[in-house]
Amino acid sequence: MKDNPVDCLQSTVDSHSSDERQVRRAGMDTRQILLVEDNPDDVVLTMRALTKHGLANDVIVVRDGIEALEYLRAEGPYVGRDARHLPGLVLLDLKLPRMNGLEFLKTIRSDPWLCDLRVVVLTTSSEEEDVVSSYARGASSYVRKPVDFQEFMQAVGQLGIYWLKLNESKTRSGE
Repeated sequence: MKDNPVDCLQSTVDSHSSDERQVRRAGMDTRQILLVEDNPDDVVLTMRALTKHGLANDVIVVRDGIEALEYLRAEGPYVGRDARHLPGLVLLDLKLPRMNGLEFLKTIRSDPWLCDLRVVVLTTSSEEEDVVSSYARGASSYVRKPVDFQEFMQAVGQLGIYWLKLNESKTRSGE
């Protein structure tokens, strides 16, 4: 198992031919967001913020880490979905039922097909241990959910704009 994101990159380079990496890059939908959130109120607020900033055209909502993995791997209720089409961004809460956000991060970072997904932890936790653990498990970014409604709307909008429109990652720009 690879706990280090650098190991993920090396694993990806070692385990996939150039053609396979091109297919994966072509299959990443840079507009799609996978929102992993169990709180219905936070789902509504996040969707509202994404819509306000023109980013809610393709948001998949799942309630925990297990369901997120099922979606990404096209398993369980998502059998039949083309698993080659991965979201451009995962917004991940930490405090989730069944499989929490930290376990989810650890699992996808050890999976050669999923390990280079962009994952932004979006949580209410202000625990330093959660911040450190998230980055240690390969989070792309860690953002505390602002309590103020307007600040939340602005923060989520800025996240979406940065990660989906401005940021060039290795999965989009090549190696």
